[in-house]
Amino acid sequence: MRKINPLAGYDDASQDPSDEDIKVLSRAEVQALREKNPLLSPWTVLTVQASIGAIVAVLAWYSTGRIEAGWSALYGALAVVLPGALFARGLMTKTSLRHPGAAVAGFFVWEMVKIALTVAMLVAAPRLVENLSWLALLAGFVVTMKAYWLALWLRRSRPVGKDN
Repeated sequence: MRKINPLAGYDDASQDPSDEDIKVLSRAEVQALREKNPLLSPWTVLTVQASIGAIVAVLAWYSTGRIEAGWSALYGALAVVLPGALFARGLMTKTSLRHPGAAVAGFFVWEMVKIALTVAMLVAAPRLVENLSWLALLAGFVVTMKAYWLALWLRRSRPVGKDN
């Protein structure tokens, strides 16, 4: 008789992962796996993003010769970093860390807060940054947002066993 798993979409017994296919890892195997693939702290990602955002701001100022471009790029970077920091802080509450259901609900709530704060910061930009350069703001925003790839790369380039 053919097994059908409606949740996983398996319709063939040869594709159905059964309990025999699951390997329980020993404590030493789990430790080795964690050392090989260390966790990446959201604070590390935010630090890398803030650093890259500051570099983009300096480059915008230097390349245009206008301090307004630098402030605009910095504001774009802040529109990524500040909501991200709020999001990370919200997810690191004791309730979220102890209860999986609260963690999932908290993730969605804090993600919505992060998006709302980002949009609010971008809407407020013309009033807060004098002589706003939208191109510089967009450059700071996009480059800072994508800087997490650098954080992932830096994590991979560290030797195993170092503090992360």
